[in-house]
Amino acid sequence: MYDGVVERLPGVRVIRPDLRGFGTAPEPGGEQPTIDRYADDVAELLDREGVERAVVGGLSMGGYVTMAMLRRHPGRVAGVVLMDTKASADTGEARVNRERIAAAVLQHGTRTLRPMVDTLLGDTTRRERPAIVARVSAWLDAARPRGVAWAQRAMAARPASFDTLRTASAAGVPGAVVVGAEDTLAGEDDARAMAAAFQSFTQVHVIAAAGHLSAVENPDAVAAAVHGVLDTWQDLPRT
Repeated sequence: MYDGVVERLPGVRVIRPDLRGFGTAPEPGGEQPTIDRYADDVAELLDREGVERAVVGGLSMGGYVTMAMLRRHPGRVAGVVLMDTKASADTGEARVNRERIAAAVLQHGTRTLRPMVDTLLGDTTRRERPAIVARVSAWLDAARPRGVAWAQRAMAARPASFDTLRTASAAGVPGAVVVGAEDTLAGEDDARAMAAAFQSFTQVHVIAAAGHLSAVENPDAVAAAVHGVLDTWQDLPRT
């Protein structure tokens, strides 16, 4: 997902974790699904990599994990990039829909996720970038049912994170909020609500010609936003 962004960050060390149940990570265990568990996994990965503090970024569910890092491991977070995500908790309707998705993938497999391509990608990408449409469709097909179901249930159970962002702001943590101009899942209103809570050094970057997967659809603009956070963090006084 972040290949295009990483290519545009020469000289920057980038660690891209596979969250449990995705990519090369092991399947989730029998514990209750929570976003906090993902955040703890990321903190453990930083330990293994010998990294004390990092600028942490995430898109969609990765944004929820980033905010959980701020809440559970604030000393590890040097800055944040919140992409196509939101700080509000799920509505009752959204929680019901996530459980429907979890049950469907466990029963029928992840090809049931194919219709999500239309909401994950913006109109411009679906119309003009068939290679990206094919790539995202392949990702959905290759996802593991248990990992997807666990993730859906973890997202449904997540708390609101506005207070977490306010606490980080008071501590002077720099950050950026990124949103695709064509994102219908976590749009500009959600982005500006996060920025209003997370006032410290925060900019809102509206990414043209991109939907919910802005890092895939317009990696140039997303890489520029990441550079801005890195530059701000490096310019801050150390104590």
